[in-house]
Parts: sequence; C-alpha cells; structure tokens
Amino acid sequence: MARAAAAPPPSANLRRIVAASLIGTTVEWYDFFLYGSAAALVFNKLFFPGSDPLVGTLLSFLTYAVGFAARPVGALVFGHYGDRLGRKKLLVLSLLMMGGATFAIGLLPTHATVGTAAPVLLTALRLVQGFALGGEWGGAVLLVSEHGDARRRGFWASWPQTGAPAGQLLATGVLSLMTGLLPAASFASWGWRVPFLLSGVLVVVGLWMRLSVDESPVFRAALERAEARRTAGAAVEKMPLVAVLRHHWREVLTAMGARMAENISYYVLTAFVLVYATSHTGLSQQTALNAVLIASALHFAVIPAWGALSDRIGRRPVYLLGAVGVAAWAFPFFALVDSRNFGLLLLAVSVGLVFHGAMYAPQAAFFAELFATRMRYSGASIGAQFASVAAGAPAPLIATALLADYGSPTPIALYVIAAALLTLLAVGVARETRSQDLAAVEEAPAGAAASPPVPSAGA
Repeated sequence: MARAAAAPPPSANLRRIVAASLIGTTVEWYDFFLYGSAAALVFNKLFFPGSDPLVGTLLSFLTYAVGFAARPVGALVFGHYGDRLGRKKLLVLSLLMMGGATFAIGLLPTHATVGTAAPVLLTALRLVQGFALGGEWGGAVLLVSEHGDARRRGFWASWPQTGAPAGQLLATGVLSLMTGLLPAASFASWGWRVPFLLSGVLVVVGLWMRLSVDESPVFRAALERAEARRTAGAAVEKMPLVAVLRHHWREVLTAMGARMAENISYYVLTAFVLVYATSHTGLSQQTALNAVLIASALHFAVIPAWGALSDRIGRRPVYLLGAVGVAAWAFPFFALVDSRNFGLLLLAVSVGLVFHGAMYAPQAAFFAELFATRMRYSGASIGAQFASVAAGAPAPLIATALLADYGSPTPIALYVIAAALLTLLAVGVARETRSQDLAAVEEAPAGAAASPPVPSAGA
C-alpha cells in the first residue's frame, strides 16, 4: 500500500526554503557563468596572448570546459556526504568554495605579469568552481523537493532552477554595465575584475539565507529508518554511490540523456552566441551582452510556469516539448543572428531560452522523483553532472571549432539537433514521475531487488 504523502509544510516555511535555495543557486551560477562570459570576451587576450583571436578563444573555452570536468567529482563527493550527513551542510560548503574561487579569480595576475603561471592558476580556480557546482545543484533542488508536497512539486522545485538564468542575468548585467561604462582599455585592465570581486558580497547573503533553513524532513525520516535498521542488526547500508549504480542505473542513464539537449542548447544560446555574434557577424560586445541579458530575464520568468505545467500534465510531455523546440529552432536561431539586427538577435536567443526552460523547469522534480531518499543526492547529482562533461563542457568549444573549420553555422545547428534527438529518446522511454511520493521510493534491503516506485495517495 502506498504511504500517504506527507502533509505540506506551512507556506511561509516553504517560501523561506525556496528563497534560500534560489539565492544560493543564483550566486553559484553567477560565479560559473561569469567565467564563461569573461572567457568569451577578455580571457583570450589576458591569459592567452599572442594567439590568433579565434585560437585564443578556443584556449579560453578550454579552461571553461575544465570546470565541467570537475563537476562529476563534486557530484560524487557531495552526493555521498549529502546522502550521509544531510543536504544543508553540503550546500553551505559548496557556496563557500564557489564564492572563494570566484573572488580569487578577480585577484589573479595576468599573463603579462606572471607569464604561464597565470593560465595555470586560472585553470586551478576553475576546477574548484566546477567541483563546488557539481555538489550544488543536487542539494539545492532536493532541499525544496523534499520539503514540498507532490501536488505542486514541479512548480516549487523549478524555483532553484531559476538560479541559472538569474545568475546569467546578474553576471551578464554586471559585465554589460562595466563594458558600457568603461573604455575598452580600462575594462581589459581592471574592469573585468569587479564582477568577480562582487561575488564575495553575494556569498555572504547566500550563507545567511542557507543557514536559516531546516534539513529536509524526508531525509531525516530516512536517516532515522536507517539507524533503526542498524540498531536491529540489519545488513550494513551500502555506500550511496554503490546503491545508485546497483538499483538506479537506468534512472542515471535517463537523467544523463535528458541533459544532452538541455545542456548543449543552453551554452550555445548564452555563451557561444557571444563569440558568434561578435566574431562572425560583427556585432559589438555590448549588443550581444544586452541580447543575452534581456533574454535571460524572460528565461527566468517562464521557468516557474513550465514547472507548474509539469504538475498538471506531467514531467515528460513538458520536457519533450522543450527538446523538440530547441531542435526546430536551431536553424532559425542562426539565421536571425546573421541578420545583424538587435531585435532579431534578441528574438533568436529569447525563443531558444523559452524552449530550453521547458526542459530545465521540470528537470529538478523529475530527477528527484527517480531516486530513493538515501541515494537521491548521489543519483540526481551523478546523472546531471556526468552528462555535463559530455554536453555542456565541450559545447562552446565544439561550436567554436566547427565555426573555425567550416565558417558556417550549419554544422552547429546539426550538433544541437543531434543532442535533441538523444534527449527525445531518453525521456521518451522514461516513466512518468508526476505525483510521486518521495518517501515511497526507497532503496531495497541488501540482497533484494529495488522497490518499484509507488505513486502517492490520490495520484
């Protein structure tokens, strides 16, 4: 018999938890995206001088991709301890690591000052950023998912997802402000540092919010059951990673496949477009940044709406709509950017991000509902972050290389369409998880098969 779904917490408490997750994810994504924007605009000149401009950009994006390589490691470490110790503690640690690394980037000497040590230090700090972000996403969305009830989980869990466009909006906005106010020489000399140093202020706000919330009640209940089993002399609980790979390997593959179109399209739409619009079509940095800035505001607004829709019609239909949308938009996107018209550039990025939001919004609840409580942090993080190595990490790099080799956006559009086909396959064969009672998805005892998912009462 299905367990009755836990009563929803008081709305004020849930709003505080959502706010704490949102401010934290916003800070972390601000830090991560700030690096991506700076890699497209100035790092090629400051840390890789002497190269052909496009080669310098490739090298700059290579350090950008290094951050993604560290994300699976962060997912493994944070997932393990998050499933053992709780979500809250690990979220505080991830915020401190990310903020500290970003602040340090703002203090880095450039190649002109310390030579080859500059890109080495930059790469090391990027690794710290990636490690921290690998543990951030899973904990933030789970803290909200495990506090809310099944009926509106898609809506509430989509709010931490808005931290990505909010961070993009903040990072792009600060960079746009600096490039607009300062001459190019001043921005290259010191202006680019200001957005990185501002991260220190944002981290303080994020920590204050995160320290004020309670641990997930679903996790606490699962921890108590595990302690009771140990006291009764039951088999020793497996490490979360081992349990995930044994009982939930299909769900891990589903999450990885679902991330392909979402991740690749996002970095083409927000990071590579800065390179394409400036180097291929001749638009100014300010014009490209402004288009991403405004489109990110729209992206922020539509994510909760898509999340709410996933509560009504299911996670899969909304996700599949987004994947079809980004595939269909791939060729029109580049045609509009090629027009060299700001309004059409804005339309290109905005429509692309609206379709992206249809995948990104239900992703938090969808992934959380796939895994058992005591392996949920590990499972959701591993599925999401291992996919980022194959998807988001090389996306700007591959797109830039394709542009350099072919001088045309056609191969890049085909690249996005191929990613969308993988996502359509993964999500198309997955089970629907809407209305899943998170407490009902439990890991199997040692030697037993994993319990099948049980829908919540009234589903």
